[in-house]
Amino acid sequence: MTVRNRLLILLAAVAALAVVATASVLHASARAERRNETQPGGPRITAGRITLTAPGTMVFRNMAWGPHRDELTTVPASTPAGPRTASGLKCLRFHAASGTGVCLQAVHGTVTDTYRALILDAHLKETARYDVPGIPSRARVSPTGHFAAWTAFVGGDSYAGTNFSTRAAIVDTRTGKLIPTLESFRIVKGGHVYHAADVNFWGVTFAADDRTFYATLATKGSTYLVKGDLRSRTVTTLHTDVECPSLSPDGTRIAYKKRVKGLPKDAPWHLYVLDLRTMRETPLAESRSVDDQAVWRDDRTIVYALPGDYGADLYSVPADGTGRARLISGAAVSPAYVG
Repeated sequence: MTVRNRLLILLAAVAALAVVATASVLHASARAERRNETQPGGPRITAGRITLTAPGTMVFRNMAWGPHRDELTTVPASTPAGPRTASGLKCLRFHAASGTGVCLQAVHGTVTDTYRALILDAHLKETARYDVPGIPSRARVSPTGHFAAWTAFVGGDSYAGTNFSTRAAIVDTRTGKLIPTLESFRIVKGGHVYHAADVNFWGVTFAADDRTFYATLATKGSTYLVKGDLRSRTVTTLHTDVECPSLSPDGTRIAYKKRVKGLPKDAPWHLYVLDLRTMRETPLAESRSVDDQAVWRDDRTIVYALPGDYGADLYSVPADGTGRARLISGAAVSPAYVG
């Protein structure tokens, strides 16, 4: 083959790649434009006021295509698939309790995106903001509203594998004092102080005493449920194979996702509930892999997100292992039951 022919082949390959790249950009642009159009057959959404103290409401991130996509939206908790009221405030992740909210946002730049956490009052007014060092993944507010927590990926972007790093932070919403990483806490594992360079924390959930919290600790290829103490700045391992814990309203059980042997590497989890007194695990009646930090609708019901046609849909399942999973709201994620 002559040098001229080789050059022609190279130029043809470059041209083909340019065509593919252009087509990909145009397709992504067209899809982004469609997201601004009202979703056919989607929920009815109108702009309005939202408060985090309205009795019997569910507040969540709306995923339905249209002018209110990604906004915090509310519905009556009794009719989660009903018409929605949109606030105008966009969040990637959200949670709220006792009139306090935390909203994790992306700040789009010309070269790259940055992220921040907003602390909100009952009327969704910003009271404080904090830089978040990576892609937001989890958010929680304590039952009293006095503390908020968030988790971000600072290396990697998925819990499914092992090549990722997270940063979990907790802030006192009254004083503004920030704990930027739980890695500064003393770790007690197996009754002994534990040190390791590969420690990761994520998925904070709070008890009602303004002192106790639970989270996931990962190290040496294993995950643990840890019980944390905000006063002594200590975490203690309680149970293995626990990720993204969520404490029940009565403070007696933890809902979580557990890696199950034999499942695909990109979908390895099943939902379980752990009794904190007996350490007995109960598998829930959801056969699909759930990559979410579930919330408790009440002491009997777990709510969580699964992938859907427009990003994510919300499902519920009984917390005692009986019954079956059911779809409660399409095109929705990050629910919080307020009021």
